[in-house]
Amino acid sequence: MRKQKRLIKKNTAPGFVLGEASFAKLSAVEGIRLKPAMKQRAARAANKGLSPEEYREAIVRAHRKG
Repeated sequence: MRKQKRLIKKNTAPGFVLGEASFAKLSAVEGIRLKPAMKQRAARAANKGLSPEEYREAIVRAHRKG
């Protein structure tokens, strides 16, 4: 079975996206720190090449009770 190529769509929505380092700096001003589990989850998502929707689903699964 042949692997399918993953197409990346450009976001046409207005605005901008913060990178991980910039987001961490802005969060630090508010007193919010990324926990090691959050950093690991982000690294795994990046390594797997998850889409934003898949990444959100992974976050929801991590915080789901039960």
